[in-house]
Amino acid sequence: MSVVSGLTSELSRAERRRQLYSMALAAILFAILVFGYGQANAMNSGGFIQGLYKFFEYPSEIVIEAWQARGEFLGLMIRFLPALIETLNIAAVATILGGAFGMVFAFLGASNLAVWPAVVPFARRTMDMMRAFPELIIALFLIFVLGTSPVPAMIAVALHTTGALGKQFSEVNENIDRNAIEGLQACGASWLQRIRFAILPQVLPNYLSYFMLRFEINVRASAILGFVGAGGIGSEMRRTIGWGKGAGDETAALFLLLILSIFAIDQTSSYLRRRLTGSGEVG
Repeated sequence: MSVVSGLTSELSRAERRRQLYSMALAAILFAILVFGYGQANAMNSGGFIQGLYKFFEYPSEIVIEAWQARGEFLGLMIRFLPALIETLNIAAVATILGGAFGMVFAFLGASNLAVWPAVVPFARRTMDMMRAFPELIIALFLIFVLGTSPVPAMIAVALHTTGALGKQFSEVNENIDRNAIEGLQACGASWLQRIRFAILPQVLPNYLSYFMLRFEINVRASAILGFVGAGGIGSEMRRTIGWGKGAGDETAALFLLLILSIFAIDQTSSYLRRRLTGSGEVG
């Protein structure tokens, strides 16, 4: 009993020491954070606290100018519609290409589909590399090589989409029910037949959901890439935001077009998913 009690007391002391060390480390990290914030704030031309008072100045200017131009607002939206269509085209082509190649990598990178075991890690590392570089970095490099046009943006977004959707699709593949696959295999079905009749009916609803979500993300990414010369609605935003006061009505029209396009994509995704699954739920 003395050995047990001695061991218990030693463990209690060790636990108290661990808690003391953790508290000391947390206090040191907090002090470093506060000191670093103070130094960074002192080096700024303004300051964080002072900036908080001006946080809503620019958004309020946009709302006021949009309200003052409310009679011309619909005309502004129609005027910027071609720029939105260009952005949607970039995002759509990039998403379709990324989704197609992502499906290929998803089947090659899923360990439970018995493709070629040696190819699985290669496919996964390739998808990792595609996701490692942001679209903006890839687009800037391609714009330097190919010039300013929608093509660099489309290639950059498609590469990132391939890596992202390939990973998501492969994880969907690895969570399927294998009973249907094993049943078809017992009947002598080929690998392609097992994919077509046992796997795709299970994964297509999730594939569609991820695909449409990625389309939403790519619309925003394509708009951002317009700031660096890729065209579309992002180029118009760069112009109106750069003008500052006086262009708030145009900025608001561009934001509203983007929001409406995201709403439309989300409702289309819900409709298509209900059709695939036979569900009557309302999105």
